[in-house]
Amino acid sequence: MQTETIKSKLEDGGRISRGEAEWLWQNATDEDLIALANIVRRRFHKANLATYLLMRIINYTNICVAKCDYCSFYRLPRDKDGYVRDNHWIFSKIDELSAVGGDLFAFNGGFNPQLKIEYYEELFTAIRKKYGDTIEFYAMTVVELLYVARLSKLSTPEALARLKAAGVRWVTGGGAEILADPFRLRHSPQKYTVAEYMETQGDILDAGLHTTGTMVIGFDESLEERLDHLQTVREFQDSRLASGKEGLFSFLCWTYKPYNNELGGKEIESGEYLRHLALCRIYLDNIKHLRTSVLTQNKAALQGLRYGADDFDIPWEDEVTQMAGAVVERDVERVLGYAHEAGFKTAYRHVASNSLVRTK
Repeated sequence: MQTETIKSKLEDGGRISRGEAEWLWQNATDEDLIALANIVRRRFHKANLATYLLMRIINYTNICVAKCDYCSFYRLPRDKDGYVRDNHWIFSKIDELSAVGGDLFAFNGGFNPQLKIEYYEELFTAIRKKYGDTIEFYAMTVVELLYVARLSKLSTPEALARLKAAGVRWVTGGGAEILADPFRLRHSPQKYTVAEYMETQGDILDAGLHTTGTMVIGFDESLEERLDHLQTVREFQDSRLASGKEGLFSFLCWTYKPYNNELGGKEIESGEYLRHLALCRIYLDNIKHLRTSVLTQNKAALQGLRYGADDFDIPWEDEVTQMAGAVVERDVERVLGYAHEAGFKTAYRHVASNSLVRTK
């Protein structure tokens, strides 16, 4: 039986091929996928422990010219309800989450042609001056970085040097969605090619900053396109590690929400998400942390810990995804209870201090 062959390979420290990943998706039971995913998970993590964090995505502007058909949030520059928030508003968002123990913030603003590199330098310098090292933030996504650099007539290394001097340490892997050029041409042709995206991730790491891998499923992507994405990420990580360089810190997969946008469609079932999460854990055997999405899967996301994930965040806010239909759950104890029901102890992961506290 091929499942037993794959199991033996993984137990010996080996890795599966793309063909085997396809076979598992089409033929393996959930129980098979759980067992195989946990063989890889145990290479990095204790079997019954998961880490979590409190984070807020700060949508400081809704003006974006990328016009992705799956986005429910953006407004074009001349739209009357477009905005750019001031620092006072941004600080209030940081203060609110800090007051309840959260210390990670992600800035998501799309492709706003009004905001060149100077805006971000001033904003992030002000944040570091006010909060120092008590918080951490994802300054922007990979594709936003590329857009801002080109808008400002800078190379990405030049833009990264200026952002780093302003206190930036992380540029998150957002904007990946599906790393397959046919998919990107169908739905987000302004969001750059796969090659441009991956080259920018390499620039981020070479600049001494950190970045992550991300993926969104549930559009109209094919299995081949999903596997293209995983193969691209695995090969990138292989190349980084083989050269003795830092690679992607983590990999987060979430699901498309189809409400209030041009693309529409129907949400995939949680069972499909969990199976895909397990496949990610098995295939991406060179990335330490696999994160499950409470934002888009709510209670079901914590079952993802059984399918190979080891980390999750409890999101305080994300207007982009909420406008597309996501429901934010701010009851920390309730969410942790879901993880405990799945059989896991939980430890809070302070991103700013890189420490674990409050094991429950």
